[in-house]
Amino acid sequence: MESHISVQNLKCGGCANTISKRLKQLVDVSDVTIEVETGLVTFQHTDVATPEKVVHELSRLGYPIDTESNSLTSKVRSLVSCGIGRLSS
Repeated sequence: MESHISVQNLKCGGCANTISKRLKQLVDVSDVTIEVETGLVTFQHTDVATPEKVVHELSRLGYPIDTESNSLTSKVRSLVSCGIGRLSS
């Protein structure tokens, strides 16, 4: 199955790099693609519960889905995730 999730705070390639690396570490997640311009995260999976796990991981990294609150804490987490992504690319 293919799922699409729109997230907040996705600003650059560093963010995309961190998201891609972390999601690929999750069981049942493959073929992760990220569109920085639209904030869209797309991935393949076989288990119907996987998208919920992905949403949780994205939120933990500072990239809440569009329908969630975008707190100051989320924004700070995304900045840290972005910096890590820039350093590891």
